[in-house]
Amino acid sequence: MAHFRVEGSKVLAVDLAGDAVRAKNGSMVAYEGQMSFKKLTGGGNGLRGIVTRRLTGEQMAVMEVTGRGTCYFADGARDISLVRLGGDKLHVEASNLLATEGGLRTGTTFTGLRGTSQGNGLFTTTVEGQGLAAVMSDGPALALRVDAQNPLQVDPGAYIAHTGKLTQKLQSGVTFRTVIGEGSGEAFQIRFEGEGLVYVQPSERNTIGGEL
Repeated sequence: MAHFRVEGSKVLAVDLAGDAVRAKNGSMVAYEGQMSFKKLTGGGNGLRGIVTRRLTGEQMAVMEVTGRGTCYFADGARDISLVRLGGDKLHVEASNLLATEGGLRTGTTFTGLRGTSQGNGLFTTTVEGQGLAAVMSDGPALALRVDAQNPLQVDPGAYIAHTGKLTQKLQSGVTFRTVIGEGSGEAFQIRFEGEGLVYVQPSERNTIGGEL
């Protein structure tokens, strides 16, 4: 099985012993050993994943690396966090997914929430199965727990990913900045309820409506 480790917070090292890793195309910065490379169109497993991505404009070029040795991946000096999946599902923005173990399944799911602010469609990338996924963030990612007593409000520009049994609701009319009179652009938050983890980044991405 591939072994994932983060070197200095911004480089993902993957040790392979005849198995495979899938990563964002163009993210490999070095490798040692004997490797073979294959480009995977669409990034999802099967035709449905590819067609969905084409319809939503959220295409993600993915490479599969197989062999024996160590591969090193990085993207724009962004911070990297490892998420271990034990049969559950990870929902992650396509631009924030760096790599997955070869046995994990990827696809897309409809959210209908963040498309208006992020400009990357109404679909979110999903990763499921047993294994590790590497997720990127602008600055160190923070994992916030949500339970029945503690729902969570998140700025769409700071959202990266989530796991668990969570529902999402759009709360319009307010952002954290409009509360203090400095808001611009679209005014809404995402409210998470249920049981799970939500990953956020300290640096907000720009949105179509301006900075949230």
